Amino acid sequence: MNKPSPAIIAQSAVRRLPRLALWLFCIAYVLPGFLGRGPWKNEDIAAFGVMRELASAASNWLQPQLLGQVTGFDALAPYWLGAIAIKWLPFLDQALAVRIPFVLLLALTLLATWYAVYYLARSPLAQPVAFAFGGEASPVDYARAIADAGVLALIACLGLAQLSHETTPALAQLGFTALAFYAMAASPYRRATKILGPAFGLLIGLGGLALSGAPTLALLFGIGGALVEWTHMRWGTDQTDPAAKQQSWHWVLLITSITLGVSLLAYSLDLWRWRIHLPGTEDASAWKDWRSLGRLLLWFTWPAWPLAMWTLFRWRRQLASRHVALPLWFAAMAVAATLTTTASDRSLLLSLPPLAALAAFALPTLKRSVASLIDWFTLLFFTGCGIIIWVVWIAMQTGVPRQPAANVAKLAPGFEPSFSWFAFLVALAATVAWAWLVKWRAGAQRAAVWKSLVLPAGGATLCWLLLMTLWMPLLDYARSFAPMSRQIASLVDKNDCVEIYGIGSAQAAALQYHGQLELRQAGPEASCPYLIVDIEAQPTLSSTVNLPDWAFQATVRRPTDKTENVLLYKRVSLGTAPPAKPASSNRRAKPRTSP
Repeated sequence: MNKPSPAIIAQSAVRRLPRLALWLFCIAYVLPGFLGRGPWKNEDIAAFGVMRELASAASNWLQPQLLGQVTGFDALAPYWLGAIAIKWLPFLDQALAVRIPFVLLLALTLLATWYAVYYLARSPLAQPVAFAFGGEASPVDYARAIADAGVLALIACLGLAQLSHETTPALAQLGFTALAFYAMAASPYRRATKILGPAFGLLIGLGGLALSGAPTLALLFGIGGALVEWTHMRWGTDQTDPAAKQQSWHWVLLITSITLGVSLLAYSLDLWRWRIHLPGTEDASAWKDWRSLGRLLLWFTWPAWPLAMWTLFRWRRQLASRHVALPLWFAAMAVAATLTTTASDRSLLLSLPPLAALAAFALPTLKRSVASLIDWFTLLFFTGCGIIIWVVWIAMQTGVPRQPAANVAKLAPGFEPSFSWFAFLVALAATVAWAWLVKWRAGAQRAAVWKSLVLPAGGATLCWLLLMTLWMPLLDYARSFAPMSRQIASLVDKNDCVEIYGIGSAQAAALQYHGQLELRQAGPEASCPYLIVDIEAQPTLSSTVNLPDWAFQATVRRPTDKTENVLLYKRVSLGTAPPAKPASSNRRAKPRTSP
């Protein structure tokens, strides 16, 4: 017997969010952060360096490398996308070209989340209570309104902003996760003749996820999707319909086959890695590690997680239904990966689309007082953040107020502010739009189920856009290796190669891109006239090079981080060293853990 739905929604509450407004929300969130900046440290510039090397045919496409070192991400698809973009868009700067496919991946995430929530809301158990005299929301209009709320909840998540605008495997994993999520949500509502769309989406989603460094999650998502479909087939509302039951069987077998095929593909490409790492297992700081993870979970998924928890409570009698079980499984697996791997924030990123789906289903059950609390908290928080961003920008431009200007000068020594009319006008337009949105929300308008998420999504978009316009020069200076790379380039002859020792992949990629330097790994086969050494690797330098052959030249510091210093040496004796050759070592770098 079906349990009663806790959702009580009238037809008047499911009017659609205007499409123009939704599109503007998405565009204002997606494009800032991809345009007008250089590659940032660390994963962003490191991945970019691997893509450049692939595009120049200096690396094996099945084993992406940077200066002879195999990348530690164990991912292939993100680097392929970036390298292909560089080759196909030679008229663009390489740093901009590689972002094009990642812009599309973020757009795919938003689009797939909308359709996933839409089809989940079409589930019979997700429908609102039927009124005695009619007037309840129609299934299609209800599903559209809940889908609008799902996208707004995703945009509002604080943890989405930075990681979703980097050209790293994390964004590729996010896009493919959202695609697989959509495919499993849409399957029951497509006829047998139209099941090819979700099937193709599932194949690309799980396959792309495995090729992006997360084969274990691809396997777990596939297993969970098959279990949810099997449960729906056995105990769903249409289990007596022979045609629906046969289609469910076909979909269970299809999910199982695709999951098995993807797992075999990952095995054949040697993508399986042991990544389990419980916090606090290496030292006595277990409590500190778990507390840090707790804080990450709280702020990273805000405001989706409290709404998702409310959904689980209010829909507790329908936990086995598709609209709750499927997003709950996806979110639980991503959170489990967060708690058991070192790349916690990048694993948690994958939980945001399913958490946004769960958050959307909380809205039909929210009391008016709770919705008002969300509005007031959001209004105060994001308005305060916007004011701070504007005040600091004015201080950078004019020196008034004095304290913020002094703080910027202290934290970013050497930074020279610049003024851009385009950035200023865009930021001003966004601020005016926020003021209008607040006025609209505070005014008397017809009730809409998605109204409680308009201010959170609008506030997150406002602050992200202000940061990516007003603060972009400062952030580009503070989060880039460009100043240090250009300073090193000014101290060496660009016609000569440079050896490196102890330099990480991010710094090496920055020296190649920003400094335009030709790098070699230090060793007996290299004979470059210059040597760059990470200051932390200096004690072991004598084991690789003959120190009497080198004279110390300078210590180069990164302006915004006193711990990232490198030493520059110049060769004073070539001895009998052979001509310089590119390093060919296949030594694997210490892997960055990924789900």
